[in-house]
Amino acid sequence: MTSSPSPLRVALIGNGFMGAAHSQAWRVAPRFFDLPLRPEMTVLVGRDAARAEDAAEQWGWAESSDDWRSVVARDDIDVVDIVTPGDSHAEIACAALSAGKHVICEKPLANSVDEARAMADAARSATADGVLAMVGFTYRRVPAVTLARDLVAQGHIGDVRQVTASYHQDWLVDPQSPFTWRLDKSLAGSGALGDIGAHAIDLAQFVTGYTVTSVSGTIETLVPERPDADGRLSPVTVDDRAVFVGRLDNGVLGNFEVSRMSTGRKNSLRLEVAGTLGALSFDLEDLNSLQFYDATVDPARRGFSKIVVTEPEHPYIEAWWPAGHMLGYEHGFSHQVRDFVHAVSAGEQPRPSFDDGLQVQRVLDAVERSSAAESVWSAV
Repeated sequence: MTSSPSPLRVALIGNGFMGAAHSQAWRVAPRFFDLPLRPEMTVLVGRDAARAEDAAEQWGWAESSDDWRSVVARDDIDVVDIVTPGDSHAEIACAALSAGKHVICEKPLANSVDEARAMADAARSATADGVLAMVGFTYRRVPAVTLARDLVAQGHIGDVRQVTASYHQDWLVDPQSPFTWRLDKSLAGSGALGDIGAHAIDLAQFVTGYTVTSVSGTIETLVPERPDADGRLSPVTVDDRAVFVGRLDNGVLGNFEVSRMSTGRKNSLRLEVAGTLGALSFDLEDLNSLQFYDATVDPARRGFSKIVVTEPEHPYIEAWWPAGHMLGYEHGFSHQVRDFVHAVSAGEQPRPSFDDGLQVQRVLDAVERSSAAESVWSAV
C-alpha cells in the first residue's frame, strides 16, 4: 500500500475576493494534480471574527481566527497565504518568514519599494533555512500565457522587437461607484497602476524573458471623489489610469496602458509581442486561445492563426478536461498551488520570487516618479 503524501498545513490571511479564489485553489488543486505534499486548509484569518467564521465554513477551512499573529506563530502551520490589502503585506510576510513558514503573497508585493525590499531581503535570508516565498502573479499560470512564454523561448517569433501590454477594466466608469479600500493610497499603494498595471508588467517580462529597466509615463485620476458607505464623498488618492513607455534590457521599447475607466472592457489584459520571425497576441477575455503569426511561411498564407489552448500537450491542461473543454479564471490559482507545492517539496525557489515582485515594484515606483516630475511632457 502506497503511503499518502505528508501534509502541508495552510493558513490563509484575508477573506475577501482573493480569499475566495485562493480557497478554491487550495481545495481543488490536490484533487486534480498529483502533488508530492497534501495541502490541508487549516485556518482562515480575517479582521472580523464572525465574517471569518462564515467564510471558513463556506470555503472549506477547518477553523477561523481574527488574530493573524497567533496563527503565524502556531507550530501546526507550514504555509501562510496572504491576500490582504497591500498595506499589511510586509508585516505579515516578514513575520511568517521569521517564524519559518513558507509564504505566498498576492501582488503587488507591497505598497512601496522600501517595503518590497524588506520582504525580498527577508525571503532571501529565509532560504538558508529552507523557507520559501512566492508572489502571486497568477496570470503567468493561464495555459495560453505559459505557452506564449514557451514559444518565445523556443525562438518561434525570432528576436523580440516590440511589446505592447494593456489592462483595461470599466468597474469605475460610473462616478457614483462607491469608495473602496482600493481607492485609498494608504491601503492600496496605488490605483490602476499597482492593481492591474503590475500584472501587465509581469506578463510582458515573463513572456519575453526581458526586464523593464527604465520608464517614462504619466498617471491621472479622473474621478477625484466617490461616495462612501455613509453617502459622504471621500477623496480618491490613487490613479484611475496610467500610460507609460518602458525600455527593456534588450533595448526594445514596450508600450503599457492600464485603466479602470475603459468603458466596455471588463477584464481585458492584452499582450502582443512582435519579433523578427513572427508575433503572438493574447487577451484574457479570450483566455483559452493564443494568436500566433508565422512570418516564415509563404506570404500568401500569412495571417494570425488561433491556437485553442486545450490540448493535453499544452501547459497544465492534461490534469483537466478532454480537448476542447474550456478552463476559467479560477484555474490559474489551482496551477499556482500546483507549482508552489512542487517547489516546496523539492526545496527549490518558486517563481515569481519576492525579488521578482520587488523588480515590478520598482517599475511601478518609477512610473509614479516620472509622472510627478512631468518628465514625459515636452512642449509642442
